[in-house]
Amino acid sequence: MALITLTSASGSPGVTTTAIGLALCWPRPVLLVEADPTGGSGIAAGYLRGGAAPSDSLIDLAFAHRDRELVEAIPTVTTTIPDTTVTLILGTRAHGQARSLTGLWEPLASALRGLDALGQDVIVDAGRLGLVGSSEPLIHGADLTLLVTRSDLVALSGARSWAQTLRSQFEEQGAPDAIELLMVGEGRPYSTREVSAVLSLPVTAALAWDEAAAAVFSHGESAPRRFQASALLRSMRSATTAIQSRLAANRAQLTAATPGGGS
Repeated sequence: MALITLTSASGSPGVTTTAIGLALCWPRPVLLVEADPTGGSGIAAGYLRGGAAPSDSLIDLAFAHRDRELVEAIPTVTTTIPDTTVTLILGTRAHGQARSLTGLWEPLASALRGLDALGQDVIVDAGRLGLVGSSEPLIHGADLTLLVTRSDLVALSGARSWAQTLRSQFEEQGAPDAIELLMVGEGRPYSTREVSAVLSLPVTAALAWDEAAAAVFSHGESAPRRFQASALLRSMRSATTAIQSRLAANRAQLTAATPGGGS
């Protein structure tokens, strides 16, 4: 099982849209966790259009953790997105609940990494960096954290200092390969090579700029004609392959570095 966390530095580069799209394209059963502390579920209101949203959320896991029942509670607060193999844990209902989750993030990261028996990967939408109640343990404890950014100058300016901070933090914890970039809007105007050079981090994958297709994930809009063949869906599928390749390479490197791991 792999824990993949998506986060952003500033603006709205499309973290939630990307998280949903990757989950729906993921080749294995996957748990999608909405850990954005801003409050109000973008997934429930957007992709699910308020229709199939469960009543349980991360705040229920905080109560379960208080009662020492976190691991047992995780399956009870998840719901399956209709017609998919994606299960979902919704985030806070209001921004004021974020402080109540501060003590949840670290044990939740550990619990999510221990879900091997379910055969699921986990994708976390961690929202924006630096907010009150930010789910930092899910960011720093992931097998792969992807800083999502657009390729324009404003986005890169906002992401630059955070990219440097994250790079230093991951290096200090001995996992420099666990932080990379996911770019939204290849060539708008900069390329993956240029973005990587500016932010000094590798670009794992780049998503196509396709507003009509993105609205299916972000707002629950009806799929446009030839949606499955759209530029966004093609790039989402390529991104899932690239992410899995990066995870496999990181595991192989970790195994080789472990005493006796290569024998």
